[in-house]
Amino acid sequence: MRKIIPIKTIKGNFIVPSDKSISHRVIILAALSNGRSLIRNFLFSNDCISTIECFRKLGVTIECRRKDKVGKDNDRENAGEIIIHGRGLKGLCKPPEILDAGNSGTTMRLISGILASTNFLSIITGDDSLRFRPMGRIIKPLKMMGAEIYGRNENKYPPLTIIGKKLKGIEYCLPIPSAQLKSCILLAGLSSEGTTIIEEPVVSRDHTERMLKALGASIKHEGRRIILEEKSKLAPFETWVPGDISSASYLIASALLLPESKISIRNVGLNPTRMGFVNVLKKMGANIRVTKKDTTLLNEPYGEIEVQFGPLNGIKIGADEIPTLIDEIPLLAIIGAKAKGRTIISGAGELRVKETDRISAVVENIRCMGIEIEEREDGFIIDGEQDFKGAMLESRKDHRIAMTFAVAALSAKGETKIKGASIAGISYPGFWELPLFQD
Repeated sequence: MRKIIPIKTIKGNFIVPSDKSISHRVIILAALSNGRSLIRNFLFSNDCISTIECFRKLGVTIECRRKDKVGKDNDRENAGEIIIHGRGLKGLCKPPEILDAGNSGTTMRLISGILASTNFLSIITGDDSLRFRPMGRIIKPLKMMGAEIYGRNENKYPPLTIIGKKLKGIEYCLPIPSAQLKSCILLAGLSSEGTTIIEEPVVSRDHTERMLKALGASIKHEGRRIILEEKSKLAPFETWVPGDISSASYLIASALLLPESKISIRNVGLNPTRMGFVNVLKKMGANIRVTKKDTTLLNEPYGEIEVQFGPLNGIKIGADEIPTLIDEIPLLAIIGAKAKGRTIISGAGELRVKETDRISAVVENIRCMGIEIEEREDGFIIDGEQDFKGAMLESRKDHRIAMTFAVAALSAKGETKIKGASIAGISYPGFWELPLFQD
């Protein structure tokens, strides 16, 4: 349990932990490359460590050099690096035991695309939460490609049993906007005979496509169609991972909720498919300035975000905007409760099948803090200019719920306690060491 004491304002310069989505993917693509790759500023979060351990069991040598000490201005740059000795697209080994993805849906869904084309049987499972997250969405297209893959409860849930087969490329229209589903199919397509074509109804985060192109894969976009040809090998690489915009969102929200706040977040990723939260906040009237500095060798833009407290207005957010800010929707409920007017969020039904039912978790906790909110099947409606009250809250073992309500607690009247708050380490190591939460 964690106790949060309200504060008056937040000021200063910050560095946020490295991007979780990118960290997962550099492990995966380095493991599939032919040779030695070096990744600096890697995120050693619980989820990313699950990905590392899975590939170690698949025969990949991975050296980790961690530097956990936090420096000036909460500076975690170069917090760690990894060296990966890739075994190539066909070089993975049969694991000696069941693979464990922990709490990480990204690990399970992306690795399943790779395991589908091996020459061995493998089983991948996860923790209590992950074992009830939907996997039918990846099983269907992988079977269309020729994979032999089975899940629990009529192929809905993990554990997954995968018997590697020779795959064929397919043309597939995503039924939902999902970067994990898209990446799973692309990774399977790397070792599939022929062409793999994916059509996105709504563009989701594109880290996998950017990295594949940088590493020499034959991949291109035609409108909302992604076209990938079979590849014999991927080049090893050296790169660094910029800060996670999703982690930065908690600092951004705190600055917008606390009067007289002014902060700067340096070396944070500015991938256009991840900027939905910032773009929505600008529409609400937020005083936010974004400055691009450069691009990494894997084609990921990064730069600086400056945020200053100011008045905000309620907004209507629909399905087309959700994929670029899916992780930040709970925060928008908190911000909407303080903005002027009404905030309506719809088309976010995917939140029901995250680490927990995040719509239900937001509604339950925000009501405990004295805020009126209307729950909808795919979102919620919340009127602004309400005041938070300190309360006893439940994280539901979900890192984003824990961090969202830590932000709400900073502007509440009275102290707040969050059960299971340590789960924040899933994506944001050092979250509770931020100066915002020091007694």
